[in-house]
Amino acid sequence: YCNQTRLTNRSGIWLDVHLRMNNNFIQEPAVSIFRGAYLFYLTDQTRLAAGYAYVTQYAPDDSSSPDIPEHRLWQQIQWFEKKKWFSTMQWLRLEERFRTKVVDNELTSDYLFTYRVRYAVAFTIPLKGKTVAPHTPFLFINNEFMVNFGSEVVNNYFDQNRFFVGVGYQFTPALNAQVGYLNVFQQLPAYNTFRNIDAIRLFVFHNLDFRHDDR
Repeated sequence: YCNQTRLTNRSGIWLDVHLRMNNNFIQEPAVSIFRGAYLFYLTDQTRLAAGYAYVTQYAPDDSSSPDIPEHRLWQQIQWFEKKKWFSTMQWLRLEERFRTKVVDNELTSDYLFTYRVRYAVAFTIPLKGKTVAPHTPFLFINNEFMVNFGSEVVNNYFDQNRFFVGVGYQFTPALNAQVGYLNVFQQLPAYNTFRNIDAIRLFVFHNLDFRHDDR
């Protein structure tokens, strides 16, 4: 669930909540994310964000390892463009990640601190008409590339790439949903070790505007 709520011409709030599951998509929690931020609107099409996220990496059910929490600060610039037959969204995000260290299957009070840069680009293509208006189905294509850096990063400067393609439906001017295929290609901290994930992704986007009608 992803929400951007505009409070004034310049200010707003960002909120997104994620739950990722393993084992036939529904049997075992893998990751949860609760992320919030303050939004500053440079223009209607360009906005800045700064906030905090709390992330939990869940241990497999058959593991004696603990669930691992992560505290994450983040800053972002996001911009939108409308073309003749489609629209684009891009963001550039910087994250400061404090991941709790685990020793002998026990959480410690120490953190592994790293930075991560994320660049995302998305294309929204209406499947009826020329714009995504209410009651319009659309095609959604998204790619996000992530790079780690910092003194504690040794092997995996490349973090991961996420590619998504799916279909969506614009229910109202403020609400749409998307479902489709997500591929994640990720380098693990161990040297020259990678994993490839095939997933089904469901997103709900909810954008509210609480400004007065005479703005």
